[in-house]
Amino acid sequence: MLDINSFLSDFFDIIFRMTINDIIDILIVAYIFYKIFMFIKDTRAEQVLKGILFLLVATQLSETFNLHTLYWILVNALQFGVIAALIIFQPELRAGLEHIGRAKFKFFGKGNINISEDTMNKTIEEIVEALYSLSRQKIGALIIMERNTKIGDIINTGTSIDGEVSRQLLINIFIPNTPLHDGAVVIRESQLKAAACFLPLTQSKDLSKDLGTRHRAAIGVSEVSDCISLIVSEETGDVSISKAGKLYRNISKERMSNILRSNLKITTEEKSFFRGGIFR
Repeated sequence: MLDINSFLSDFFDIIFRMTINDIIDILIVAYIFYKIFMFIKDTRAEQVLKGILFLLVATQLSETFNLHTLYWILVNALQFGVIAALIIFQPELRAGLEHIGRAKFKFFGKGNINISEDTMNKTIEEIVEALYSLSRQKIGALIIMERNTKIGDIINTGTSIDGEVSRQLLINIFIPNTPLHDGAVVIRESQLKAAACFLPLTQSKDLSKDLGTRHRAAIGVSEVSDCISLIVSEETGDVSISKAGKLYRNISKERMSNILRSNLKITTEEKSFFRGGIFR
C-alpha cells in the first residue's frame, strides 16, 4: 500500500512540475510515434517493430531476474539487429523519407499545381471518358496523374508528347499494336507529358494472384510518389485506382470522377497539402 501511495505521490509531483515546454515535447514525440505507426501499419515493418518491442521487454526482464547468459545474447542480438534492419528495410526507410519530403507547409510557399479549376475539371472529364470508353472495349490502359512529387525520371523513360489531354488522344495511345500502347501515360497538370513509360513494380506479397503487371506497376509507382494511378484491365474491363500503395478496384464512372476531383481539384489561391486518404 505504501509503494502505491509513493508511486502516486511521485507521479502527481511530476505532473504538477511539468511546464508548457514539457507538454509540447510530449505531444511532438507522441505525434511522431503515431505517424510512424500509421506509416508502417499493414507492412512487413509492423511485424518487425513488434518483434523488436518483444526483444526489448525480454532483455529488461532477463536483466531484472539476473539471467546473465540470456541477457548477453539479447543485448548483442539487438545491436546487430539494428544494422540488419537498416539493410533489410531499406525500401521502407526510403519510402518514409520520401513521405516526409512530400509534406507541404504553407510557409514554404505554394504547391506545384498551377492550373485553373475549370481546366482541371475539363482534364478530369477527358480522362474519365477515355477510361470508360477503353473499359467498354476491354482495352488495357495505365494512366499516371502526377501531383506534388515530380516523377521526371519516369517520364524520361517514355516517349515525350507534351500534348493537351483529350479522350481521343488517350484512346488512340492504348489501341493494341500501336507504337505507344505498352507502358504508362503520365499526365502533369493538364498536359500529357509522355507515353510508353516504364514504372517500378510493387514488391508487396499481399496482392491478389489475379493481378497482372499493369496493376503491379500502378501500385509500385504510387508507393514511391504521391501520384494517382488509373488502370483499365484488358481481361475484365474493370477500372481501378491506386494511391499510396493501395489498390481500389471496380470503381464506377461517377465515383471515379468524384475521387479525382477531391484529390486533384486545386484553386490558384490555395494549393494542396498531402492527402492521407482517397475519399473525402
